[in-house]
Amino acid sequence: MADPDASDIWEGWPQGVGRLVLDETDSTNAAARRRAEEGERGPLWIMAYRQTAGRGRRGRGWSAPEGNLAATLLISPDLTLKDAGFLSIAAALAVGDVLGALAPGAEIAFKWPNDALLNGKKSAGVLLESAAAGDRVNWLAIGIGVNLAAHPDASQLEQGAWPATSVAAETGAAPAPERALTLLASAMTRWLALHAAEGPLSLRDAWLARAARLGQEITARLPRETVTGVFADMDEQGSLVLDTPLGRRVIAAADVFFE
Repeated sequence: MADPDASDIWEGWPQGVGRLVLDETDSTNAAARRRAEEGERGPLWIMAYRQTAGRGRRGRGWSAPEGNLAATLLISPDLTLKDAGFLSIAAALAVGDVLGALAPGAEIAFKWPNDALLNGKKSAGVLLESAAAGDRVNWLAIGIGVNLAAHPDASQLEQGAWPATSVAAETGAAPAPERALTLLASAMTRWLALHAAEGPLSLRDAWLARAARLGQEITARLPRETVTGVFADMDEQGSLVLDTPLGRRVIAAADVFFE
C-alpha cells in the first residue's frame, strides 16, 4: 500500500480541499455520513483502500476490490435538495475526465443518469446521499467508485446488468488509486466551480456532448412501468427526456437499457 502522507503521491491536489485516507471502511459514503454528523462540512474527500459494504444505486451492492478507487466527496452546497441532485452530473463529468486521462484514446461516454462508459462498458458508478434542513441541503456525500484494477465479470453481475470493464482491462495497466483520486478531486473542483458560476445548463451541455445513444431509441424501466422512446434530451434537473409514441415523457429516475 502506498504511504498516504507522502507528498509526491498527491502532487496536483486542489488547494482548500481536505483528504482522509482509510485502510478499510464499510463504505466511504457511510464514513462521510458519520463525519457530517460530527459537524464536518467539507469539502473533504474520503478514500478507502478496502470497502466491506460498498453500495450502488437503489441499494445494490458495489464491488470494490483493493486496487480500485472507492471515494466520497463530502460538501455542503447552498442548494435545495432538488437542485443538489444535479451534482451527480458533475460527478459523471469528472469521472469522464479521469478516464480520459488514464485511458488516452479510449471512447468515453455517459449512460443516463450518471454511469461512465469506457469503450462501451461500465467502469464507474456514482451515488449521492444527503441530509437536509427544511428544503436546503445540510450536507451532501458524492460517492464515486471507479474500476481501476478489476471489474465484475458477467457471472457476478445481475441479470440484464450492463457489461463492466476496468482501466486495466482496457489499457493493460492499473493506475494507483491515489493518482486517480487526485485527478478526480481536481476535476470535481472544476466542474463544481462551473456549476456555481454558470448553473446546471453548462454541465448539461457538456454531458450531452458525450451522451450514449442520444437521438436513438432506448428503454427506461421504472418501478411500475417500462417506457421506450427516443432519447431526446436531459433537462436542467437531470431528468431523462424521451419522445414516445404517446408523447414526450420526462423521467426523474429509472434504469436505462439499450435494446
